[in-house]
Amino acid sequence: MYKRILFPTDGSEVTLKALQSAIALAKLTGAEMYALSVKEPFPYSAISEMQPVPPQEFYDAQERIASARVQAAAEAARGAGVTCHAHTVEALHPWEAILDHAKAQGCDAIVMASHGRRGVSALLLGSETSRVLTHSPLPVLVVR
Repeated sequence: MYKRILFPTDGSEVTLKALQSAIALAKLTGAEMYALSVKEPFPYSAISEMQPVPPQEFYDAQERIASARVQAAAEAARGAGVTCHAHTVEALHPWEAILDHAKAQGCDAIVMASHGRRGVSALLLGSETSRVLTHSPLPVLVVR
């Protein structure tokens, strides 16, 4: 059925629930998992040359955080007997990075979390999950 499952993570509590679903689906189908964390690009400011954090410190911190997220997912998967590859990418729009990575890795399904925001907060914050659902040619399992 599925051979390669992409699991995007932002390190949130709801993502941990989605991780368990991704692992269960991978075990059920004999699939490999691909854990992905999307890093934010450096927030360059056109207003001032003064930055609160030097760019290299920012990049290093983003990489540490993203790597820790995907390594935790990979360890949980491996602990359940599922092969898991851990990747981090930098992107302005996480949903695009998720879909690009799924295509690049040959994934045939995506398992991801939804924060379940409604009303004004959903409108203002947007939803990466919603955008993935809208644009994905692959099946997407959304865990809430």
